[in-house]
Amino acid sequence: MEDNKLNPSLSETNQAEIACSNCAAKLLFEPGTTCLTCPYCGTKNEIDIRDETIDELNFEQFLKDAENSNEVEEVHTMACNACGAITTLDPNIVSGDCPFCGNKLIVKNESISKQIKPKSLLPFKVKAKEAQASFKKWLKKLWFAPPGIKKFVTQSEKLAGMYIPYWTYDADTYSQYSGKRGDDYTTTETYTEDGETQTRTVTETRWTNVSGSLNLFFDDVLVISSKSLPENKTDKLEPWDLENLVPFDDKFLSGFRTETYQIGLKDGFDVAKIKMNPKIKEAINKQIGGDHQQITSLSTNYSNITFKHTLLPIWVSAYRFKDKVYRFIVNGRTGKVQGERPWCWWKIALLILAIVGVIVALYYIFR
Repeated sequence: MEDNKLNPSLSETNQAEIACSNCAAKLLFEPGTTCLTCPYCGTKNEIDIRDETIDELNFEQFLKDAENSNEVEEVHTMACNACGAITTLDPNIVSGDCPFCGNKLIVKNESISKQIKPKSLLPFKVKAKEAQASFKKWLKKLWFAPPGIKKFVTQSEKLAGMYIPYWTYDADTYSQYSGKRGDDYTTTETYTEDGETQTRTVTETRWTNVSGSLNLFFDDVLVISSKSLPENKTDKLEPWDLENLVPFDDKFLSGFRTETYQIGLKDGFDVAKIKMNPKIKEAINKQIGGDHQQITSLSTNYSNITFKHTLLPIWVSAYRFKDKVYRFIVNGRTGKVQGERPWCWWKIALLILAIVGVIVALYYIFR
């Protein structure tokens, strides 16, 4: 099995130690299986996945009763001074590297915070070597990258398996709107050109005022509750196979790390509403009909809101190049990749000069 615990000095999940019955080493979850495997003697223990429904929790009720809810637990966490990532702590950890930015972490005063328990997760499916291969392939395809960037391909310790916190929201929406419907029609107009009278067909639009209402249900609107990774990159890791969520079991976390959420339940729903809005407008435009649509006013009410707190698997690589941090992330289920990269401006300048040279040459050839 591959070494999923790529940097054992970094804090891990607040999980029970699972000892190998053969050699007493710690068993690690093996991506792509439902087994805990000993990295030394190969002993395998099957994880007994509970046969239970992953329930949605009532959003409004939970906000009222959060302090007394048995769905809330106290966790020991530490924040990175450089990027702000908040990870859970293992009692025996004293130092390490932040997987999100590579900054050195030294545990001096751990913090205790109340967190909503995750009730489900998607186990890692993509192995460390497969994610690293994607990293190498991606780096080698970078056009206009500085020459020194290729050395990071060999730094496998820069790749960390992280369980990232997400919210999912379900909601019924009721929207009232007003706007305009545009219907195209054609007319014939006369014009004069070179002293001759000619005709042509012109398309014009007839606008009529409209108003109405729309009911729309949203299922599993996904919102990342971490601020440590760029949202424009994590959004592109979608879709996630949420239909394969399993009940939370810390055995799946063995050998990996987790981040605690930084975007709370209420703020997360504000993000979810932003994600719902384009789909509401799209449905309204379809309802208005015609060739063109304009929405001049829109008001939406949300009801029957439920949520889940889940953990999704992402391989993270954070590397520094000329004092700047760049991140590379891999969907731990599908292998889909996204990344940030540096640019080599003198290579771009040479390309621009080459293009200008070709244009000038063609000008003189065909003049």
